[in-house]
Amino acid sequence: MTRPESRRLPLYEAGEIEVPFVIAGHSELIDRDTHWEEHSHPTHELLWNEVGTSRAMIGSRIYTITPSIGLWIPAGIAHSGWSPGGTRQRAAHFGIRRVPSISPDPVAVDISPLLRLLLDRVDSTELDDRSRETAEAMVIDVLQPAAHELLLRIPESAMLQPVVDAVRTDPADATTLVEWSTRLGVSTRTITRQFTSETGMGFTRWSAAARAQHAIVLLGEGREIDDVAAAVGYRSASSFGTAFRRVTGMTPGRFRPQ
Repeated sequence: MTRPESRRLPLYEAGEIEVPFVIAGHSELIDRDTHWEEHSHPTHELLWNEVGTSRAMIGSRIYTITPSIGLWIPAGIAHSGWSPGGTRQRAAHFGIRRVPSISPDPVAVDISPLLRLLLDRVDSTELDDRSRETAEAMVIDVLQPAAHELLLRIPESAMLQPVVDAVRTDPADATTLVEWSTRLGVSTRTITRQFTSETGMGFTRWSAAARAQHAIVLLGEGREIDDVAAAVGYRSASSFGTAFRRVTGMTPGRFRPQ
């Protein structure tokens, strides 16, 4: 088995380094599971994948990045990341002097076919200055936050840690709220209140969101929807599809390789 790779990058403040570009792209085929330690950029960053699913961790938030849903990270915001082997990862960096952030906080971005084509064009080494300026202006015009984001907030309290570990280790874990109440020695109301306080959602909704996030990884690997449904604890593809759409606002099929 190939050992995972760990990468270390610097922590920069926004604008700490002057860059000579408006938009600069980067593409890489990740040949083995790779973890990026916490770092930040002097530029705004847009992350998306051509193939596969990856994650970015910002504080207690985990964002899922796919070919259709990217992530905008404003300059200077510390984040770490994880990509499984086989991911074809893309990134675009935006100079902050020329490009205002589309959001003060990290936010999901729809990687539409038009935006993808424009980002590919900006990456071309054959553009003259005028054509590049036009393409960059069009990218900036098209960029906007997505209606839905693939985000999971991780509770940090010691009380909820066993619940978080169980669901993230085995998304098919069927332990109910009542059973967790007995195991933890607290009321169901206390668990629900703590989940809501830390994540903005109760136990049931949080568990569904955690399962959806894991399902997206499996779907990105090309797994059949029936198999993914079983792997994340649903008895049928239809019940999985309903729960998945409720969490993400999208169908599972959107995340399978085209």
